[in-house]
Amino acid sequence: MAKRKSFASVSMQDDKPFDCLRTLFDCGDLWRHAASLIRAPTEVVKQRMQTGQFTSASAAVRLIAAKEGFKGLYAGYGSFLLRDLPFDAIQFCLYGQLRIGYKVAAKRELNDPENAIIGAFAGALTGAITTPLDVIKTRLMVQGSANQYKGIVDCVQTIVREEGPPALLKGIGPRVLWIGIGGSIFFGVFERTKRLLAQGRPTVGEDTKQD
Repeated sequence: MAKRKSFASVSMQDDKPFDCLRTLFDCGDLWRHAASLIRAPTEVVKQRMQTGQFTSASAAVRLIAAKEGFKGLYAGYGSFLLRDLPFDAIQFCLYGQLRIGYKVAAKRELNDPENAIIGAFAGALTGAITTPLDVIKTRLMVQGSANQYKGIVDCVQTIVREEGPPALLKGIGPRVLWIGIGGSIFFGVFERTKRLLAQGRPTVGEDTKQD
C-alpha cells in the first residue's frame, strides 16, 4: 500500500505544487477550523474597536456578550471562513504556477529575491481576488445588534443595491499592499527553509547503506 506523504516531503518537490496544495489542505483543514474559533472573536473585537464602537478590548468583549450574547463574538463567522479557507489554496496555487513558469523561462533555479518577488505577486493577487470576501466579512462583523444584514447573501445584495458593485472592492489598495509584503516574506523564508531542510536530508544511496 502506498505510503501517505507528509507536507514536508511533498513541499520539497518544486514541480508538484498541486500535490503540495492537496497535502497542505489535508493537514491544515482541521487546524484552520480550530484556529478560527479563537481568531474570529479577536477579529470581531478588533474590527469593532477600529470603527470606534469600543475603547478597549475588555469593554468590547463584555458589552458584546451582554448585548448580543456569546454568539455576538462570532458575528460573521461564516464569512470569516469563506474568506480564509480558500485563501491558502489560491495563494499557493498561484505561487506554484508562477514559480514553475519563471523557472522554465529562466532555465535555472531561482534565488531568494526572485522567490520573494513571486511570493509578493502571488500574495497581492490573492489579496485582490479575496477583497470582496473581506468586505463582506467586515460588514457582518461590525454591524453589531443593528442586524443590517441577515447573512452573507443579503449582505452582498444590499451592498450592490445601495452602493454599487465597486463597493465590494473597498480597501483593495491597502489589502493588496500588506498581503503582498507578507507573501514576499513568507515565500522567501519558505523557499530558504526548504533548501536548508533538503541539504540536511540523507540521499537515497545513504538511506540504502544505512539499511
